Amino acid sequence: MDLSTERLWFDALRESDAAALFAYRADPEVSRYQGWRPETLSEAKGFIRNQSGIAEPLPGQWFQWAIRRIDDGSLIGDLGLCLSDDKQAEFGITLAPSAQGHGFAREALGGLFRALFSRLDVHRLHASVDPRNASSMALLKAVGMRQEAHFHESLWFRGEWVDDVIFAMLAREWREIHTKGAGFAASR
Repeated sequence: MDLSTERLWFDALRESDAAALFAYRADPEVSRYQGWRPETLSEAKGFIRNQSGIAEPLPGQWFQWAIRRIDDGSLIGDLGLCLSDDKQAEFGITLAPSAQGHGFAREALGGLFRALFSRLDVHRLHASVDPRNASSMALLKAVGMRQEAHFHESLWFRGEWVDDVIFAMLAREWREIHTKGAGFAASR
């Protein structure tokens, strides 16, 4: 699936991305609320090798895109997607610290939502976030997602019970936002 926006394009992670992927994914501030944090460069390379056999998102399987800047081709983050057989999808996004605060996450999600709702006919999109992750909570609200649930101490994560907040958006809600011209940066 071809995916791009005004400043970004998404493609497969490459072996040459391993050092950059490891650098931001192993950063304690970036990975604090994430399920996967590589301990070694070799682990990051293995992750990329495992993803290389997946050509496109398939139901029940996580698919990871590299997020690259169009202007210089640099890897600035990654975007994970898991489709289900019932026209639903879950996603997660990670950006390198140097790419944060420039609107890239919002732009990337705008491109993803457009592709899922208009080309793949997804009915419902959702994301799970630790409520202590204030920037992710703000991002999901800013792109028009609504909070559906707050599960208290529902996940055992890195030695502690943590809360889990679910945000979602339906295709009809996306169309309403898109029709009004609000919500997302331009995407192609």
